[in-house]
Amino acid sequence: MAVDNRGRKLPTGIRQRGKGFEGRFMYKGTPHSVQGATVTETQKAMTDLKYELEHGIYVKRQNMLLTEWMEEWLEGYLKDHKKLGTYQTYRSLYDSAIKPEIALLKIQDVTVDTVEQIYKRIKKKRKYSASSMELIAVIMKGSLRRAKKVQLIANNPAELAELPRVPKSEAEESKAIAMTKAQQDLFMECAKDSYLYNLFYVLLRTGLRIGEAQALKYTDIDRKNKKLYVRRTLKRIKGEFVEDTPKSKTSIREIPLTDSVIKILDTQRRFWGFKVERIDRYLFCDMDGKPLWKGTISAEIKRIAEQARKKDSEFPEITPHSFRHTFATRAIEAGMPPQVLKTILGHSSYAMTMDLYAHVLPDVKKGEMEKIEQAF
Repeated sequence: MAVDNRGRKLPTGIRQRGKGFEGRFMYKGTPHSVQGATVTETQKAMTDLKYELEHGIYVKRQNMLLTEWMEEWLEGYLKDHKKLGTYQTYRSLYDSAIKPEIALLKIQDVTVDTVEQIYKRIKKKRKYSASSMELIAVIMKGSLRRAKKVQLIANNPAELAELPRVPKSEAEESKAIAMTKAQQDLFMECAKDSYLYNLFYVLLRTGLRIGEAQALKYTDIDRKNKKLYVRRTLKRIKGEFVEDTPKSKTSIREIPLTDSVIKILDTQRRFWGFKVERIDRYLFCDMDGKPLWKGTISAEIKRIAEQARKKDSEFPEITPHSFRHTFATRAIEAGMPPQVLKTILGHSSYAMTMDLYAHVLPDVKKGEMEKIEQAF
């Protein structure tokens, strides 16, 4: 009889494998095995598999089409374990890109080469951006990782599959662009008559994500303690605005406010002069009190940038995300500690924050060396 790592006897057919356990049994002359984190979990897996074998369920799942599994994963697992916005994004990309390429393909027949061929066909037929192709790979990996966990497949071929190279578009490249202090001042000068001036001001001084700013309500502002509470994000799904939870747990946060930002927020509250003030109205809205669409914000940024380019031909192409990156750059230049910046930005990992420092520090070091040069 097998024993575990502590010398304790294990049930018949179960043995310890590393930190987990493996259960083995024969059914009609064919060996079968299952895995579990504990003895109890392994015993349950053995019982479930025996039931499926006895009732013909196992054979049916062994012949399952990849499309059938993807539907089961999306609707039966992902929908319950991910945010609504994430589910909708995955669902849309699966329907438009992946599903047409995997018809009649059995999940048991999927190999590394199969996955790579799927990627190549998608790239050839549809001009997806590099970030969209990366998300397609995330969907494939996630679905097959789950299939491996429930023991439909022995290995996850998507983990080893490589994406074909897709050059990043100008829009994707601009996501990483932070305005210099001069460019920032020029943009705000050109934006002084824009109905979104207050939004741009707040973005530059808080580092909010655009969806977080869109979802901001005056009840999220604590004027007494000079804090802004990030509690939700706003997305547009199938033409409808939907409130969702922030990007990660660390995205639910408090951001300290300066007097100048509080003044701008107060000004924004009175901006449209609504006769009836609703407590649930979004702070940044249109003249009818409706939420701002990200496309509208992007269009206004583009219009102002074009004006700025008349005064500075090298003014960069920027997106709503550029304001967050610009805030982070100014914070680093001012000497803000990484841990503090991580908390304000709501990053889920320290590495994300340090990537920003790696981007900015070369310029900071250059400036410091010039200061030393003047000392001699």
